[in-house]
Amino acid sequence: MVEKYEPPYSLTPRIIDLITEISESIGRISIQQQINSDIQLRKDNRIRTIHASLAIENNSLSLEQVTDILDGKKVRGPASEILEVKNAIDAYNVLDTFNPYSVKDLLKAHRILMKGLVKEAGRFRSGSVGVFQDEILIHMAPPAEIVPQHMTNLLMWAKESKEHPLIKSCVFHYEFEFIHPFADGNGRTGRMWNMLLLSCWRPLFSWIPVETVIKQKQQEYYQALHDADKQVDSTKFIEFMLQTICESLNEYENKQMQIKGISTHLQRFLNVLGDEELAATELMNRMQLKNRAAFYQTYLQPALAAQLIERVYPDKPKSKNQRYRKHRTA
Repeated sequence: MVEKYEPPYSLTPRIIDLITEISESIGRISIQQQINSDIQLRKDNRIRTIHASLAIENNSLSLEQVTDILDGKKVRGPASEILEVKNAIDAYNVLDTFNPYSVKDLLKAHRILMKGLVKEAGRFRSGSVGVFQDEILIHMAPPAEIVPQHMTNLLMWAKESKEHPLIKSCVFHYEFEFIHPFADGNGRTGRMWNMLLLSCWRPLFSWIPVETVIKQKQQEYYQALHDADKQVDSTKFIEFMLQTICESLNEYENKQMQIKGISTHLQRFLNVLGDEELAATELMNRMQLKNRAAFYQTYLQPALAAQLIERVYPDKPKSKNQRYRKHRTA
């Protein structure tokens, strides 16, 4: 009888706060998408996802070159790197056909991603593998003979776990990288499967370029993986990934705001404010929001920056009695 797979991690206040913030962002974005779905923005984000995920693996092609490859144009560059992009485009195009809990589909995804790049494309590794940083071994993956069972157990845990889907995706991401099931392509496959798990929960994650923020914080990403290895606990990595997801959602919202002018959620904010003078806590209560940091970042600060609202006491911006009203020229 196989022992039940239970990845070690803890539910911290920081994790709970981030889940709340992410959930609020998802709600706002979902409302906006019902009103107006921007196909070009989705295409651009898919390109950015592919470019960032491969750039993390040292692919040198630019965002413009990845765009040209997607559009069927000829690009100059290393043949292997062009093939990496073409493979990634093929894999992401069929991502929604995969069962996120299927070993067979995971191997199929790896085969598409690594076709023509490695001999063991679409197969679990047959030998030992380690992760190096500056020629220093920082992680030795489990022996090859136990990889198939480890991956079966991990996928079964992901399917049956009652944890929040956000936590589940982060834990899977870490455990996948710890097992390092393939001879090569573990990073890009793990990040793509993480997207699949999230998009099965909320389809909008098919278009959120989380990999772009990971690329911007690449050293922190590797450090979070290393710390989780050292502590034999993925809690810190979960916190890192949730923060990354949160930043990705905020970036997506900002892009929508630039495209559409005053966004739907800012219009909602102005509607709640009306012609009154209200404190931040009063506005949050009326909007049924709990996360103060997210409220300031998503509503209050953008509204002030766009001069849609103004402080009643502009000379005392941090006053405990501060209130807000619509800008007199808005």
